[in-house]
Amino acid sequence: MFSPFVDTLISLFIKFSGLSFLAFGGVNALLPALYELSVTQGHWITAQTFADYFAIANAAPGPNFLTITLIGWHVGGILGALISTIAISWPSSVIIYFVQRHINNMQDLRKQKTIQYAAAGLAVGLVLASAWEIALHLDHSIAAYLLTIGVVAITFFTRIHPLYLIGLGAILGLLGLV
Repeated sequence: MFSPFVDTLISLFIKFSGLSFLAFGGVNALLPALYELSVTQGHWITAQTFADYFAIANAAPGPNFLTITLIGWHVGGILGALISTIAISWPSSVIIYFVQRHINNMQDLRKQKTIQYAAAGLAVGLVLASAWEIALHLDHSIAAYLLTIGVVAITFFTRIHPLYLIGLGAILGLLGLV
């Protein structure tokens, strides 16, 4: 119906808008679905490009949906980045606006706290499941698996800032060890 470029931009908007409805816990909770959509189904980017964009998004300051913006930019330039960013933002923003209004209007503070704690637990669980799934997709060697396990252990048991661990991963990658 439209040109292939416009069809792709429409597809980006529809698919990323749909993912936004599931973005409970942020975009990091969507990573396996985003990987499946952008690498396996859409063939918009390669697995390595996905990993690179995820790394850039996590190293850069700002919101965690930068991965989606970068995928949109890769597919459709500045217009693709803008469309992708709007698509991932608008549905969840509208939903959370109304849900939060409802929670704030609750008279029972115990119910409010219960909902908030349950939501926090769900978000953490989704992000952890997402991290596990992405590690399975992107780790292709024993060294990569060991690095992943080591980073998880260091993050869990120490107060070392994750940026140092990202730097370690980058150095090991540059040296060809992972």
